[in-house]
Amino acid sequence: MDIHGLHNYTVAILKEAGERIRRSFHEVMQIETKSDANDLVTNIDKEIEQFIINKIRTYDDTYRVFGEEGMAGNPVTSLEGVVWIVDPIDGTMNFVRQHRNFAISIGIYEDGVGQAGYIYDVVADELYYAIAGEGAYMNGQRLAHLEALPLNKSIVGINAVWGTPNKKIEHEGVIRLIRKLRGTRSLGAATLEMMAVATGRMDAYISLRLSPWDIAAGVIIANEVGAIASTLENKKINLLEQDTFIVSNPSIHSEIINDYITLK
Repeated sequence: MDIHGLHNYTVAILKEAGERIRRSFHEVMQIETKSDANDLVTNIDKEIEQFIINKIRTYDDTYRVFGEEGMAGNPVTSLEGVVWIVDPIDGTMNFVRQHRNFAISIGIYEDGVGQAGYIYDVVADELYYAIAGEGAYMNGQRLAHLEALPLNKSIVGINAVWGTPNKKIEHEGVIRLIRKLRGTRSLGAATLEMMAVATGRMDAYISLRLSPWDIAAGVIIANEVGAIASTLENKKINLLEQDTFIVSNPSIHSEIINDYITLK
């Protein structure tokens, strides 16, 4: 696979998909629920995923696509060969309610190794991307390598519900973490939270349940600025199934996991 030759083609896909989404703001959306009442999918999610799949197959029909909405057909059970991991709209709730704070995400992997990642903030027209080993960029400007900082000066992206009694995590540890931090944020779109870490606007992002398409592109980009991504048990990310997730400035990664996070 010639990832450099594929780069401009991928950027063009994202830009055209973004324009299609912006036009949809003036249309009546068909909204459905998936796993629960807050897990939404729209006709636009499905249409954009199908558009991206068609573009990928036009370029090379041997490439496999692992997409959130399953529009590619056959399920992906391995990362052998070239696999595109696609989220047509990450932050669908934001897309439906706010018409902002959502993104298109594409991660390109070859035999399980990330080759290039792309996250396009459609409304802000901010395209984050990285080719492995060549640095990370936003609209052509190279992102700086992350600088070390202590936890008490850090801003962390985390959903407020994890600081309340729940079935997934010991919330008292989360409360202690929140009190230690300079502040917390919650954008409602994993891709954009990851890019906030990659740009240094936030210093870590934590989630108890993310799918491969939520993180596949972001981990490639974040790695290029020195961020560390893992599960909350400090295990390697599995891009074939849902799991816990943290991406952070390396200076606080171990401290957060070891001192504040206890899963049930």
